[in-house]
Amino acid sequence: MTDQTLKMFVFLSDLLNRRVVTPYGQSLGKVHDFKIVLGELFPRVSAVCVKKLTERQIRILDWREVETINGNLLKTKGAQPALLPTLEVKEQEILLREEILDKQVVDTFGAKIERVNDIHLLMTDGELRVVHVDVGLRGIFRRLGWSKLVDGATNWLFSYQIPERLISWKFVQPLAEDPVRKTLKLNVTQRNMGEINPSDLADILEELDHQKRRAVFGSLELETAAEALEEVVPQMQSQLLDNLKRERVADIVEEMAPDEAVDLLSRLSEDKQVRILEEIAREKREVLEKLLMHPEGKAGSIMTTEFVTLNQKLTVAEALEQIRRDFSELEVIYYVYVVDKLSHLIGVLSLRELLLANPSATLEELMFRAVKKVKVSDSKKKVLNLFRKYDFVVVPVVDKDNVVKGTITLKDAIQAAIPEFKKKR
Repeated sequence: MTDQTLKMFVFLSDLLNRRVVTPYGQSLGKVHDFKIVLGELFPRVSAVCVKKLTERQIRILDWREVETINGNLLKTKGAQPALLPTLEVKEQEILLREEILDKQVVDTFGAKIERVNDIHLLMTDGELRVVHVDVGLRGIFRRLGWSKLVDGATNWLFSYQIPERLISWKFVQPLAEDPVRKTLKLNVTQRNMGEINPSDLADILEELDHQKRRAVFGSLELETAAEALEEVVPQMQSQLLDNLKRERVADIVEEMAPDEAVDLLSRLSEDKQVRILEEIAREKREVLEKLLMHPEGKAGSIMTTEFVTLNQKLTVAEALEQIRRDFSELEVIYYVYVVDKLSHLIGVLSLRELLLANPSATLEELMFRAVKKVKVSDSKKKVLNLFRKYDFVVVPVVDKDNVVKGTITLKDAIQAAIPEFKKKR
């Protein structure tokens, strides 16, 4: 490609339907689409899709065969019509017009769904790369050929010009579904889906139609899928899992927090519960089975089994070492529950207090002894009243022998008492 086209921005709508000609003026057809290769931050165009009025088939012109783009013409270096192969789209390729333009995408920066009205491309060093998608009104006006008219009118009436609304491709998650393989095509921004706040990702899933929702959820990495599933409304959880293989469902449930996993399993039929639990690793399965035994409406049914208990005789230094060794996989640690040699709950320390304490002091010297707690058989109402009275973030749950069996967070207590809270999040 000649130097005059280097480092030039152009919109997809300006390139579509341009005539494609050889150096000798022979027509190869018109630009119908562009094929890009996924896997780079700003994917490159690998081929031009060319269509003739006299042919039903779409043919492809390798981008390396493009010489110049001038006026309404795209000139080749010498490609012959008879040698142009028919269109074939491979697994890591996407057609911009067919699969992105006028389609929904996820803006992973703004965490919302947008409609693509145009695509912004950069020609540099002989390559054509996708750099932005246009989700604003200007993209629509540009395609209709109204840009100059609208700009003139708004400048005259209001001294104002409608701004561009461009989203960098690195923040774009295509939702174009392959009609043959029925799998979602993803670019390198798949990792960005995992960076979206789970609540925002849940909102995005709820906005999509059933087919796209299923495709997006099925494409998520295991941890991201589990986090999103915890946040969607209960009736949608079962919908998202219905079309997944049992092994995949079990893997997702295994990644979920125990209390959230139990909430989900408890809404399934007993047969489904058993089949899913059979696929889960024994240690996690046993935890879930014990939690499922607690009656609905009781503290035991909403507690999580992720907590820290340490012996009263440990020094601060020893306690911190044990936390690093045995509890590193816990997502959040608010408190350390201090127990005697029979595992009875006798005190509590916040993690902050532990970190600031003298390393040689023992836990029994530092702990707060009047621990506020609930029993596994206490009602959800009693749990919520305890939170309301003492302004706690977490409370421990004990059995009849005063052995810690789990903890309940304020969020879980509210969700249990007011199910609508989960939707409002």
